[in-house]
Amino acid sequence: MINGLIGRKVGMTQIFDKAGNLIPISVVKTGPCTILGLKDSPVKVVLGFEAKKESKVKKPQMGLFKKLNVSPLSIIREFASTDNKDYKVGQEIKVDLFKRGDAVDVTAKSIGKGFQGGMKRWHWKGGKASHGSMHHRRVGSIGASSDPGRTIPGHNMPGHMGSDMVTVQALRVMEIDPENNLMLIKGAIPGHSNSIVSVRFSLKKKFRDIDKKPEVVVHKVNPMKQSKKAKSSGKK
Repeated sequence: MINGLIGRKVGMTQIFDKAGNLIPISVVKTGPCTILGLKDSPVKVVLGFEAKKESKVKKPQMGLFKKLNVSPLSIIREFASTDNKDYKVGQEIKVDLFKRGDAVDVTAKSIGKGFQGGMKRWHWKGGKASHGSMHHRRVGSIGASSDPGRTIPGHNMPGHMGSDMVTVQALRVMEIDPENNLMLIKGAIPGHSNSIVSVRFSLKKKFRDIDKKPEVVVHKVNPMKQSKKAKSSGKK
């Protein structure tokens, strides 16, 4: 089975569970994705997402699409797979690959924030805020004076922030809408609205039934090891 799909972030909203708790939700239009290729070693599936005008496709790419007898697609990415025997080129894979309760990892390019100072970019503490400090948000010392007499490579400095590929792991799928190819994911995901994302099955967490209430574990209390507070509360 293929490990994930390509999608587009719609935006954020919120829902309420059966207990009335508010849950922040990221809405992702996941699929339909078209299979463009199957690889054996390692086992992978090449997917395409969203149609593209033929006039905007380069001739070499257009020749590939015609060879596969598939309409041009704008986004092409590879995903790992356990077995490709059930897949074929030109087949569409929709959001129903996932189900409610699955844990997913979402990868996307983070929002660009331009040139930022060290306090915002690297969470520096900063200098004193008192009058006359002259060192509120400045960089400060960045290297030794005589030995080695230069700035060490890799030092955290002000600079461009954002526009990096970021993966948020182990998010829970709250709802699936197969008719509109929408997936409701609990929590925030990288990128601005309308950005391209990759949704994969989580490596750290597995499926969990959302509607099932967690069991309350009652620990036995050793009467010989009660806390002082419990002993004092029993006194009159």
